[in-house]
Amino acid sequence: MKPSGTAPEKLAQRLLDKVDALAAPHGLMAMGGAHTNPDQAAQTIVLIGTAPNFWDHFTQSTEYQDGAADPIDRWSQRIVPQIMEAAGGIGVVYPFGGPPYAPFIAWAKQTGEAFDSPVGMLVHIRAGLLISYRGGIIFTGRIPLPAQQALHPCNSCATRACVSACPVDALSDMHFYDVPNCKGHIASPAGTDCMTKGCATRLACPISQAFDRPSAQNAFHMTAFKGV
Repeated sequence: MKPSGTAPEKLAQRLLDKVDALAAPHGLMAMGGAHTNPDQAAQTIVLIGTAPNFWDHFTQSTEYQDGAADPIDRWSQRIVPQIMEAAGGIGVVYPFGGPPYAPFIAWAKQTGEAFDSPVGMLVHIRAGLLISYRGGIIFTGRIPLPAQQALHPCNSCATRACVSACPVDALSDMHFYDVPNCKGHIASPAGTDCMTKGCATRLACPISQAFDRPSAQNAFHMTAFKGV
C-alpha cells in the first residue's frame, strides 16, 4: 500500500505497518485494510494472512505437533489475538468457524490488494493464487485508509497459465469449480503431483511462483481439502 499523503492516511499506513511488523515474527503479514460496513462509520479491519515463511513457524507449534483436528485454525485462534492486543485492536474475526462466515472475500476486494482471477479464485498482489487469510483485526472507527495504487495483476499477465493448468479442467475461465472432479483426481494416482506439490492452477500463477510457498505446506492444505 502507498499512502496518498494526507495526515489521516499516513496514520492508517502506520497502523498497517505496525500490524505487519507484529505479524512477521509468526510468519504472517498484513494484507490490507477495509471498512467492515462501507456505508457506516463503524469499524476498520486489517486482514492478516500467511507469509512465505509461515510454514517454518507453524510446524514448530503445539497445534501442528499435537495431532488434533484443525491445527492451523487453532493456531490462528491463539496467535491472531496476540497480534490484535499488541496492535491496540478491539477484536478478531476469522474466515473459518461458520456458518455463518465473515465476508472475507468482500473485505479482501475492498483492500485493493486482492482481485478476481480468470479462474474465479482471489489473486493477491503479493501471494498470487496462494492467498490464505488467517484472520482480521478490528479497530474502532472508520480509519481513512491509504489510497490504493495496485492494478489488477492478471491484466498484465501474458500467459494466463492458470486458465489451462488444471489437468482435469476442474478450474477454468468458466468460473465454475468442479469440486467432485477435482477430488476424484487428487484421490487417484494421476493426482499425485497435485497432492504432493499443490494445486496446479494455483501454482501456475507467476505471482504464486514468486511467493515461494513450501511444497510441504501445499501438500498439507491439499490433504485437508481432500478430507473435507
